[in-house]
Amino acid sequence: MEITASAVKDLREKTGAGMMDCKKALAETAGDFEKAIEFLRKKGMASAAKKAGRATKEGTIYALNDGKSAVLVEVNCETDFVAKTEQFKNFVNDIATHVATANPTDMGALMGQKFYSNASMTVEEKLREAIATLGENMTISRFVRYPASATTESTSYIHAGGKVGVLVEFGTTKGKDPAFQEYARNIAMHVAAAMPQHVNPSEVPAELVAKEKEIAIEQMKASGKPANVLEKIAEGKINKFYEDICLMKQAYVKDPAKKIEGYTAEVSKALGAPITINRFARFVLGETAKTEETTN
Repeated sequence: MEITASAVKDLREKTGAGMMDCKKALAETAGDFEKAIEFLRKKGMASAAKKAGRATKEGTIYALNDGKSAVLVEVNCETDFVAKTEQFKNFVNDIATHVATANPTDMGALMGQKFYSNASMTVEEKLREAIATLGENMTISRFVRYPASATTESTSYIHAGGKVGVLVEFGTTKGKDPAFQEYARNIAMHVAAAMPQHVNPSEVPAELVAKEKEIAIEQMKASGKPANVLEKIAEGKINKFYEDICLMKQAYVKDPAKKIEGYTAEVSKALGAPITINRFARFVLGETAKTEETTN
């Protein structure tokens, strides 16, 4: 039967679901309005759409390592009360497991993928179902996934009950050694505390370094020192800049007399095998929402 635009409009106004979802619901139920509402409710689309747009600043950051990959995800909800429920925690674990299993390339790909344990629905539909069940708006904000290999090991650290999460990938063949595991956890905890932005100075964008140098020289021009002296002082300030934002150049929080590069070299020597820190991710709960507020 033909699904009229007015029927779709009426169903949308009644349920708050999207146009295409309403059209699909009417098609699936042969145009029966009440059955279409029931269809949308079962899919979690009706109540989810009504809640869309409500602020989601609570939630959790969660880490999972299934031996094949390590994952860090942030899932948000409206209240801390819901974030502490078993249903929410189970949903977050499901999303992390899906990311580990299905290896989405980005958020857009993730939301469109068939859910790993139920191919009859997409991740987006799974989210809508959870929204309908828990009664709050929810968002899957971001994720990172580091695949496992014979020469890499990933370690996570979750701080303050899911308010901060860190995932670090190391290059090593000693991943199962207790001494390495202690070192790796210490590094993950350091990243949580010290907030580095890059692993090494080579990763810092050249334009950012140039801008820092320009600012440093401008600040010292009034001193009357010659250009070559200003250049040397500016280089010292750039090194200090690297110590602030580059993990390997930072002072180790548990022993500030050491830098992370020195601590890493020390553990590498003790293990008799090299260790590299390949990359890391550091999530703070709600920071993506704050960024969106700033840019809007």
